[in-house]
Amino acid sequence: MSSTPCYHCGLPIPLGVDLSVGIDGERRAMCCIGCQAVAQSIVDNGLADYYRHRDALPESPREALPAVLADLRLYDNADFQKSFVRTLGADEREAALLLEGITCSACIWLNEQHLSRLPGVLAADINYATRRARVRWDETRIHLSDILAAVAAIGYRAYPYDPARSEALAREERRSALWRVFVAGFGMMQVMMYAVPVYFAAGDMSADIEQLMRWASLVLTLPVVLYSAAPFFRGAWRDLRLGRVGMDTPVAIGVGVAFAASVWATLTASGQVYFDSVTMFVFFLLGGRFLEMTARQKAVSVTEALARLLPAFAERLPAYPEEREPERTQVGDLKAGDVVLVRAGATIPADGRVLEGESAADEALLTGESVPVSKRPGDSVIGGATNVSSPLVVAVEAVGEATRLSAIVRLMERAAGEKPRLVELADRVAGRFIAVVLLLAIVTAIVWMLVDPDQALWVTVSVLVVTCPCALSLATPLALTAAGGALAREGVLVTRAHAIETLARATHFVFDKTGTLTLGRMRLLEVLPLGRLDRAGCLALAAALERDSEHPLAAALRSAAAEAQTPAAGAAPFAVPAELRNTPGCGIEAMVDGRRLRLGRPDFVGELHGMALPPEVEAASGGGEAVATLIALGDEHGWLALFRIGDALRPQAAALIADLRAAGCAVTLATGDAWPVARAVAAELGIDDVHAALSPQGKRDLVAALQARGAVVAMLGDGVNDAPVLAQAQVSIAMGEGAPLARTQADLLLLSGNLDHLRQGVRLSRRSWRVIQQNLAWAVVYNALALPLAMAGMVTPWLAGIGMSASSLLVALNSLRLQAPARN
Repeated sequence: MSSTPCYHCGLPIPLGVDLSVGIDGERRAMCCIGCQAVAQSIVDNGLADYYRHRDALPESPREALPAVLADLRLYDNADFQKSFVRTLGADEREAALLLEGITCSACIWLNEQHLSRLPGVLAADINYATRRARVRWDETRIHLSDILAAVAAIGYRAYPYDPARSEALAREERRSALWRVFVAGFGMMQVMMYAVPVYFAAGDMSADIEQLMRWASLVLTLPVVLYSAAPFFRGAWRDLRLGRVGMDTPVAIGVGVAFAASVWATLTASGQVYFDSVTMFVFFLLGGRFLEMTARQKAVSVTEALARLLPAFAERLPAYPEEREPERTQVGDLKAGDVVLVRAGATIPADGRVLEGESAADEALLTGESVPVSKRPGDSVIGGATNVSSPLVVAVEAVGEATRLSAIVRLMERAAGEKPRLVELADRVAGRFIAVVLLLAIVTAIVWMLVDPDQALWVTVSVLVVTCPCALSLATPLALTAAGGALAREGVLVTRAHAIETLARATHFVFDKTGTLTLGRMRLLEVLPLGRLDRAGCLALAAALERDSEHPLAAALRSAAAEAQTPAAGAAPFAVPAELRNTPGCGIEAMVDGRRLRLGRPDFVGELHGMALPPEVEAASGGGEAVATLIALGDEHGWLALFRIGDALRPQAAALIADLRAAGCAVTLATGDAWPVARAVAAELGIDDVHAALSPQGKRDLVAALQARGAVVAMLGDGVNDAPVLAQAQVSIAMGEGAPLARTQADLLLLSGNLDHLRQGVRLSRRSWRVIQQNLAWAVVYNALALPLAMAGMVTPWLAGIGMSASSLLVALNSLRLQAPARN
């Protein structure tokens, strides 16, 4: 970071950022495009006096941006919204926001309920671990400025999300929390210096000296209550004002009652004081929250790191290839077709293809592959990867929301915005638990007033403080966030909130073959003409039928047909099929050059002309490579050709299958390929349950039958044909190299295609489930033991503060164990 602050928001300006706005005749430096857009809008709307007045106010620079809320219409500026608002339909918009002031799951509930009740808001999802909100609204009924104003009205702040601001707010949150902990700790130590002599005196101290000690303790406790404990009181008042109770409510009541009673005892020189207990449990509560906050921020580090991968600037070659002089430009201004220079050590600014140079790219955060991937002319590169060794000239193919990185971040945000059933259940239980605690505290106070009035106050305070619904609410979301980050580092992207929990409980794994257990890089092994056309003619017809298909078999046929064309003829375009009809899992039928053709499974092709399968079919099916697939071509008059297309097993497939079977999971191969190919693959991998020649509906029916017998099914597939069965399974996993439709249906994405990453991901999901169970068990057991002990007067207020803090901290630290997945 540079030492120059942004003139608009006061945050440090990152190195390399050169943005400014003309204000009062001077160029003022800005830290990001968002601040530049808002500042320019302020100037354009004749509000430049805002900056003159603001500079004269005695407020910290971080308050600069919220001050603009006086005119929230600025946030409806279309240019400003480009960086964080997506257009989903004619009038539907979705914004990524960052919320400030969130302290517990009750805050999440409050904001979600408040926003969802606004007319025009279609959905509002907030993630506790990341503090990020995704809000969808109808632009014709409500504007973004109205949504931000609604958030501000209940005591929170919402900012347009960008990684730099998120990091800055996290630093500010840590700094503020540390100061509160420091003040509470300092006050606690000083108060104890006055309280301990009174305890040791055991009534022998003179009344005037003891009263002096009380006044000194009161003065030292004031900063602790008014400053350090202020978040508890603000949160409780906000909740009570809105007619509900949150997790800050019991703490605020306990601190407030104990302090007020102590002040009254000091003023009247009678009764007991609890200044030492007040300062002590405020210190322990704040210390626990600070450690929990640190753990939470560490848990979301992978998601935040992904969002920060793209650089701010790129070096564009505007006159390439005639001139090689680069010009510096913002990454947001790049367009598909631009050519950029990526120097060694620099970050690739967009998805593209290498034109010149040979190097290697570090794609660890994007695919989980720790070893840099070599790049040569013609190879694709991913925006956000680091060019390791030598300069590359790259043609830009996708920018902004169209890049692979944006898709990954979007899917992770979707998963973070959803709430698993277990989290919703825990939040409901925690909310009711607070109400029960308050009721029990009242009962405790009444009982102890009858039994021992001198002990009633501190026993009631202990009841209010010792209970810990925070641990119950943290148990699942923090573990899932930590596990999601660890899985992302393994190249397994969680796209649905329930995926980790369901994968951990899966009892049956169903695998597709092509592109899943095999590499999916098919090549034509053999062409067997069956009569009227030669090899090249058969290939040309097959390629014409498959010209627009994304299936790996189609790509192999097109590639072989292109190679078969004679150099003299050149690369002629394939014929355009008419009346094309695709039968998923069987093949394609179309009119090409006046003849009706079918290409696909031999039985499907045979239905067109009604002729029996030729003997060559059996011969071709029985020999060759274990994972070869046989495809037939025919027309209304008979068979034209047989194509044998081969693939290779993924190197890690056997280890994955063996690992799943060793864990007690059933494994099934479900493929649309012929039985000989399916049996050969299954035998090589050690799979006993094989289902071949299945249509997409057949695969779906197979999974449904397994589920009817009580199986929790995980389906691993690739390609458009797998979309129905992926949707049917309880948890679905798609190869990141597969078709887009399959990826939208999947709950998890295997980004690298390395099945060893999935093997580690399955193990990690099971560890996550065990951690969640441990967290929930601890939260229940702790509260079940602590509450009766406190009601019985066996827990002092300061010990209650330690217990509550330790309970939340234990859950946070236990969840963070998932950040270091075990390997073997």
